[in-house]
Amino acid sequence: MEDINYIKHLNGVFAQFSKDNRLNPTHISLYIGLFQLWNFNYFMEEFYINREEAMAFSKIGSKSTYHRCIRELSHWNYIRYIPSHNPFKGSRIKMFNFGTTNGQAMDWNSPKLGTSIGQALVSINKPLQKKKNQINIDKQKNHKNSSFQDEENGTKQKTTVPYGDNLKTRREKDYNEPL
Repeated sequence: MEDINYIKHLNGVFAQFSKDNRLNPTHISLYIGLFQLWNFNYFMEEFYINREEAMAFSKIGSKSTYHRCIRELSHWNYIRYIPSHNPFKGSRIKMFNFGTTNGQAMDWNSPKLGTSIGQALVSINKPLQKKKNQINIDKQKNHKNSSFQDEENGTKQKTTVPYGDNLKTRREKDYNEPL
């Protein structure tokens, strides 16, 4: 069993995929399906696969597409594919380790690498958020202060609830007192 770091390996292989113009989404899907089968086999140096299972994991529906992609991945040295030609035995696969470093994986494309000791903070657009909140607060205040008026006569209407605070929500509650 090999010592494989799941994340480092995937980051390494995705970096390799981004450089390789020969690959199409079917190749990548098949590789990810094979990687999952490799994971299920505890990252053994070589393991056997079932074509139907590999096709199901990679969502490939055509046997010819599957065989073309697995041969090309093997030819391009992403995997080593050893076909068995025996439907009861299964083909052998050897996956290569793309996460080869033991240390912390670094993003060399990021500016000023290693200049921060703390966690990166993401700014939130507070002025807009405060302005929206203030508008909503003002609406609530205006609604509370407004009394219902009859538009035709300009007279105030009576509220439908005779005692507006019957649940005692506007003042301190005495929980020993019944509602």
